[in-house]
Amino acid sequence: MPYLTHLLQVTAWVGESGGDEDQMIAAVLHDYLEDIPGSSAAAMTERFGQQVTDYVLALSDTTERPKPPWRERKERYIAHLRDEPPEVKLISACDKLHNATTILRDLTEPGGIGEAIWDRFNPPRESTLWYYRQVTAALELGWPHPRVDELRAVVLAIHDAVGVAWPEDGP
Repeated sequence: MPYLTHLLQVTAWVGESGGDEDQMIAAVLHDYLEDIPGSSAAAMTERFGQQVTDYVLALSDTTERPKPPWRERKERYIAHLRDEPPEVKLISACDKLHNATTILRDLTEPGGIGEAIWDRFNPPRESTLWYYRQVTAALELGWPHPRVDELRAVVLAIHDAVGVAWPEDGP
């Protein structure tokens, strides 16, 4: 699937969920600072404004080059996501929901790649499952929202599809 479809779907869901123009712009750009070499917050602010840049920075697990180790980045992101305002959580929820939906589709639908999906990720399957449980829990803190409910359902379905139970003692 072309990467652009991810950006457009996240943006559409943000807009359909009540997000404003700055949130939708940030949804399109949510991976820009962490994934595009040579990108800068200053250039983003000049072009799209400080609010968009603040959102994108809050959605980025790092802007460092080279990137720190995967687990370290994800733990930091989850820790700060818990306290982010609803405007940021909405964009993150839509992003993670689309990613998780794509994983579930590739695992379960005809024409999907099944368990080979895990070969697309740097961390092993268990770490990816851990991450989605933790992100879901962080988004749920103080922010009940239908997109988070959808995310929880999809993450549970992924666990069911691979025969891994959601731990009883939490995410």
